[in-house]
Amino acid sequence: MEKSSPSSQESAQKEFAYFEGQFVPMAEANISIKTHAFLYGTAIFEGIRGYWVPEEKSICIFRMKEHYERMIQNSNIFFLTPEQSLDELMAITVELVKRNAPQTDTYIRPTLFKTGENITPKLDNTVTDFCLWTAPLGQYVDTSKGLQVCTSSWRRVDDNAIPPRAKAAGSYMNSALIVTDARRMGFDDAIVLNADGTVSEGSAMNLFLVRNGRLITPGKTENILEGITRDSVITIAKQEFGIETDERVVDRTELYMADEAFFCGTGAQVAPVTCIDNRDVGDGTVGEITRKIQQFYFEVVKNKHAQYQDWCVMVPIDSKVSV
Repeated sequence: MEKSSPSSQESAQKEFAYFEGQFVPMAEANISIKTHAFLYGTAIFEGIRGYWVPEEKSICIFRMKEHYERMIQNSNIFFLTPEQSLDELMAITVELVKRNAPQTDTYIRPTLFKTGENITPKLDNTVTDFCLWTAPLGQYVDTSKGLQVCTSSWRRVDDNAIPPRAKAAGSYMNSALIVTDARRMGFDDAIVLNADGTVSEGSAMNLFLVRNGRLITPGKTENILEGITRDSVITIAKQEFGIETDERVVDRTELYMADEAFFCGTGAQVAPVTCIDNRDVGDGTVGEITRKIQQFYFEVVKNKHAQYQDWCVMVPIDSKVSV
């Protein structure tokens, strides 16, 4: 007799989440439909990647400390300060990865959220909680080829509206509109502008241009996420290849004059862009600088370079684990 495939509920029972202060089966990590964060988007989150390193039978969690440092900093904006310390948040993450024992590249999603059930959008005097789950994650976008993107008709939300430098759950409706419209028009993704028409970033990733052998990227005050991968790219470019980065205001027409372009982020990783608004970037192929940064980055995230070991937390995986 042919065996039936496991149901999603059965699969969830084999996975764990951190929820309401303890590790529980994924199927038990549920919120009420009255939860404040569900009703009003009052949550911030991080996206962290864990890379499977088969020769070491370990997951390499990339720049976990920096992600949690950013989350704690951003929590001050939204009255979402966690009860846990930085070290406790990292320890919980390592333990959850051990319990779920993935043997593939993995997405790690920590969230601070308003868990009360009071019907008001106010942020103070509403209980904050922390939850965490993991899931397999391959390529968010195809990094092997050049992406074809457009300039979105939607504008990026402003720092004085919903600060983009914080990964606020509610603000991702902005990203959803941007990427959905782009894909329905046949593009892979989009570049979004600020209200004044200057360049901000991609739908949910930072943007770099290459001109005359230098990297150019919108500055931190251009309504961008202060990206961990963005910082990694700037560091790698300078230390490994002697390439400097200009962080500044970028005009829209500079997109069409660039020699190369690429997105970067936890999901996107380093993703070449070869066409913007139906105009080839450079000669329309993946550029040399983009390719060498991408290749080196994919080595760094798997702990292949000793000088970047501080960015990597190696978690040994026991395939027989059963908690």
